Amino acid sequence: MNENNPFQEDDSLEQIAVIGMAGSFPGADTIDKFWSNLRCGVESIFHLTDDDLKTRDIPKEWLQNSKFVRAGTHIEHSDEFDANFFGYSPREALLMDPQQRMLLEKSWEALENAGYSPESFNKPIGVFVGTSPNSYYDLLPPVLDDSDVVSSMELMIGNELDFAATRISYKLNLKGPSLTVQTACSTSLTAVQLACQSLLTYQCNLALAGGASLNPRREWGYFYQEGSILSPDGHCRAFDARAGGTVIGQGVGLVVLKRLSEALADGDSVYSVIRGCAINNDGALKIGYTAPSVEGQAEVIAMAHAISGISADSITYIEAHGTGTRLGDPIEIAALTQAFRASTPRKQFCAVGSLKTNIGHADAAAGIAGLIKTVLMLWHKEIPPSLHFETPNPEIDFSNSPFYVPTRLSNWELTGFPRRAGVSSLGIGGTNVHAILEEAPATEASSESRPWQMIALSAKTAISLDKMTSNLSEYLEQNPSLNIADVAYTLQVGRKIFNHRRMVVCQGNEDAVKRLRAIDQEGMKTFHQEPIHRDIVFMFSGQGSQYANMGLELYETESKFREEIDICSKILRRHVNLDLRDIIYPNNKNAQESTEKLKQTFITQPALFVMEYALAKLWMSWGIYPKAMIGHSIGEYVAACLSGVLALEDALSLVAARGRLMQELPHGSMLAIPLPEKEVQSFLNDRLSLAVVNGPSLCVVSGEKKAIEALEKELSNKNVNSTHLHTSHAFHSYMMEPILEKFAEEVGKAKLNPPQIPFISNVSGTWVTLDEVTNPKYWVRHLRQTVRFSDGIEELLRGPDRVFLEVGPGHTLCTLVRQHQNGLKNHLVLSSIRHPKEPKSDVAYILNSLGHLWLAAVQIDWNRFYAGERRYRISLPTYPFERKRYWIDTEKPVYAAPTQKRSEEEFRQPRVLDEVQIVQKTETRDDGAPTNSTEKEIAYIWKEILGVNKISIHHNFFNLGGNSLNGAKLITKIKNAFGVKLPLGVIFEAPTVAELAVLVQKSEADNTEFMNSQKKEVDLNYLTKLIG
Repeated sequence: MNENNPFQEDDSLEQIAVIGMAGSFPGADTIDKFWSNLRCGVESIFHLTDDDLKTRDIPKEWLQNSKFVRAGTHIEHSDEFDANFFGYSPREALLMDPQQRMLLEKSWEALENAGYSPESFNKPIGVFVGTSPNSYYDLLPPVLDDSDVVSSMELMIGNELDFAATRISYKLNLKGPSLTVQTACSTSLTAVQLACQSLLTYQCNLALAGGASLNPRREWGYFYQEGSILSPDGHCRAFDARAGGTVIGQGVGLVVLKRLSEALADGDSVYSVIRGCAINNDGALKIGYTAPSVEGQAEVIAMAHAISGISADSITYIEAHGTGTRLGDPIEIAALTQAFRASTPRKQFCAVGSLKTNIGHADAAAGIAGLIKTVLMLWHKEIPPSLHFETPNPEIDFSNSPFYVPTRLSNWELTGFPRRAGVSSLGIGGTNVHAILEEAPATEASSESRPWQMIALSAKTAISLDKMTSNLSEYLEQNPSLNIADVAYTLQVGRKIFNHRRMVVCQGNEDAVKRLRAIDQEGMKTFHQEPIHRDIVFMFSGQGSQYANMGLELYETESKFREEIDICSKILRRHVNLDLRDIIYPNNKNAQESTEKLKQTFITQPALFVMEYALAKLWMSWGIYPKAMIGHSIGEYVAACLSGVLALEDALSLVAARGRLMQELPHGSMLAIPLPEKEVQSFLNDRLSLAVVNGPSLCVVSGEKKAIEALEKELSNKNVNSTHLHTSHAFHSYMMEPILEKFAEEVGKAKLNPPQIPFISNVSGTWVTLDEVTNPKYWVRHLRQTVRFSDGIEELLRGPDRVFLEVGPGHTLCTLVRQHQNGLKNHLVLSSIRHPKEPKSDVAYILNSLGHLWLAAVQIDWNRFYAGERRYRISLPTYPFERKRYWIDTEKPVYAAPTQKRSEEEFRQPRVLDEVQIVQKTETRDDGAPTNSTEKEIAYIWKEILGVNKISIHHNFFNLGGNSLNGAKLITKIKNAFGVKLPLGVIFEAPTVAELAVLVQKSEADNTEFMNSQKKEVDLNYLTKLIG
């Protein structure tokens, strides 16, 4: 701030961007629904009927009490949780504080809303959250007797406030600061203030901040008491003469914060900016510990103005704490007025509202709820009404203050400054927080992109994937102005990749909606891919695959492809005396002429090399690098160049010389024969050579035209349908021998280097050796000898889980690979460019192949894929959790204490749903059912500990949500049941029922402590890392 003029605007300080949000509030389980309710003036406090109260078993004396207020709030899905998604066992989920469960889900949603996945964001992400006291804990019974330390610790970790932040950090693998904050009603805005400080001091690069408050017992009403903060009639009338208090609200909210300069540079969607955030405490300058203080509040507001570097008269909205109490409201307006009067005498220019009139007082989540409301107002540029305001509280002098209460929805007009707002949150005990928000700065529009885009979706289950697909198609239909390239980009860079995957290549929003709704039809591909590593094999096409305008659309739209084509064409100009681009990409008038020219060997071979080299470079620019390569005849030169054997200029010179020398030879013919090599050999003579072995039953013979015609006739007489190939010369035959010496001279001019990427030799049909490829004689033999492509493919198929990617025009090599059925099962075969007769877009075609690579778990460098484009991470539907109900419905459900042996009657079950029930022993059998009494007893112990209804003897303990704590409990119960003592680490070595049963039986047979002779010390870090 300028020292000479304290009110001069100062934009030199780093500001904080709000780039993501998630929340659930009364009447709204999404941010969009929350905003819709606000702008429509919806009160989300419900009022209970007699029938409602009866279903909740409310005592009759309550209903007859005149002070009982039949008002409450409810959060959708607060009794549900996707335990499987976060790796919790059903029993752990049942015993966990629902506030912490919802914070986990909303943290995930907030990061996705911001367009970030912790998996791909390799910088520290901080977590700053707080919760209200855990009222759900009162419903939980003692799980074990007091002597069961393990279960007591499990219960504590699931319910104590201390673990709210670190639970998020652990489950989402976030490595920045992780603080659980407690300042009563101002908890969640305090969390925001701490997050801002952490960002400004570079302790983290992203921050999650917010809080949760769930109070299920308050959903059925409350008793009014004179002098309390609760309303006598179930309505909150902030600033009104009839104000009598608030209503107990609930809520969960989180924002994702980032330094503004980085958010703008990284293409984040900025909802609004936090210019400054201040925090203080009233101290003792007030009438009592729970009372508010004018001075304390005024000071924190003035401090926020100073930190923000702005004048108060540039602020045109205040989201007040606004509890609607006779004492609190006048004090708050007085404090605001005092702070504003330090810089402006203006009257009634600033709107003041209170979210509590809509949803009640959300306690620890009140501050974040108010912040999110204000962020949405700035984003939509509207001011919603503050409800139930008719006549001002007589203790508030609005007419002489800077403030007025908005009672209807209005546009938020500009007044010479960017739209700005203040948000207050005041905690019992005196911790006050005030934040200054500003509308997001204008950003440049998204740049143009490819005419087609690849949409990528993934989920943990097939059900979630279908729901995700449906949600996205509906969202795109409702938001037709969305940039489809930004949609694709956000899904590719801003989502964690799961095993159930789906992709669709589309052209614009309307096309995307259509294709997303055509599940399992042409245009959408779905695949369930276990996380495996796949090596990429580049396959470079041979002569005969070329055609005019091959890859034309790529040349027009892909800068990397065009750049490589241009470089190669310029180098080749001095070798072939023409610009290959004029032949490969002719105008419509010259298309037929170019087609004929491309049949001439001296043009064909350089053109294929250039096309394939540029295409390979395009794939590599997207992060698709080959671990191995194979070429078909001329294609091996591309492999050699990419491997570093030949420099680009040497490779182009050799290819041009090769084509020119071949062009000078007498013409010949080639015949494709659908027979194995051994059978073809019997037809050969001194005028016929075996040119190519393409498959187990596919060979090509070369020779003089008359000799080929005679062979064709002979084969026909034997009912063998051969195919005459449209070539000008008899390649790889004795007819090549006149040029071998001249070609050797050309090769001798080039520097031959050791290969950096392994590739297959056409000559040997196996991996090239250093001695071969650095010897000019190899390349001479390569020109003359048989192309052993089939042997090379057989060699490659011996490797596991490979992707065979044809890098060249058409899909001839893909067809040849698929003829090798033995060993092909776990391999993927793809092509890059369409066949000339396929009426498809080149861009759509290659994106379809890219999508198949993604489906097969190949990693793609999306940042390089979008290099040169201005893309934005945008708000899209977030992960559709598969929630199940985890809730104790009885007041005091009973769990059995541990005993040596158990019977079915020892468990009285709480009324909970499905798999979280405390299960009874049964004799039902299915796949993986116990086969003996030991397995039955261990399986039963697992069910008791994990709360899972169905257990296979082959299930992994940790995959079902087990951890080191309940692992210790398992060992204790096994000891009680079988009288054997197992070392704690055994569960890591034998994590299935079947494996444990074998060890227990061995121990019983030995009548000794198990593995005394090889008992291991278990590393404490190894055990505790699985807690969660």
